[in-house]
Formats: sequence, C-alpha cells, structure tokens
Amino acid sequence: MTQLETSVACMMKVFDTYAGKEGKPDSLTKAEVKALLENELPGLLKGAQNQEDLDKLFKELDFNGDGEVDFNEFMVLVASITCVCHGRPCKK
Repeated sequence: MTQLETSVACMMKVFDTYAGKEGKPDSLTKAEVKALLENELPGLLKGAQNQEDLDKLFKELDFNGDGEVDFNEFMVLVASITCVCHGRPCKK
C-alpha cells in the first residue's frame, strides 16, 4: 500500500476501534469521542479547559444533530486538524 492508502486505512481502523462501544456500531457517542481524543489526539485536548469545551467540540462535530459523530463527521475533524498542522514540520 502507498503511504496515503495506509493513512486512510489507519483512520478507518481508529474510528472503528472506538465506534459502537456504547451506541450505534457506525458512530461515536460523546464518551467515545472523548476516549478517542484522549488516546489518539491527546495534544488536541490540552486546549480544552473543561467539560464545556468538550461539549462544544462535540456539538460542532455533530453536523446532523443526531447526538453522535458518524465517520463523515469524524473525517471533518481529522481534515481540520490536518489543515491546522499543515505548516508545521513532521516529527519522527
């Protein structure tokens, strides 16, 4: 697989690892989003000062207002983080 194909497969695997533990198998509940962020993107949570910040992030991710984050909504988060970090050098 190419580097990009590997990255796409990794994103799908991460989503699938956390999705469905509490709610639907193809979406993330608020608790599942929090666990995913804590384990996979701990640097993102450094800016979250309290539960209100996390609630706001979840609400912004939940575009269709169904109370869960589906894969498309999750990918918006990944794309947004990628855009923000694009100018920074990769750390190995």
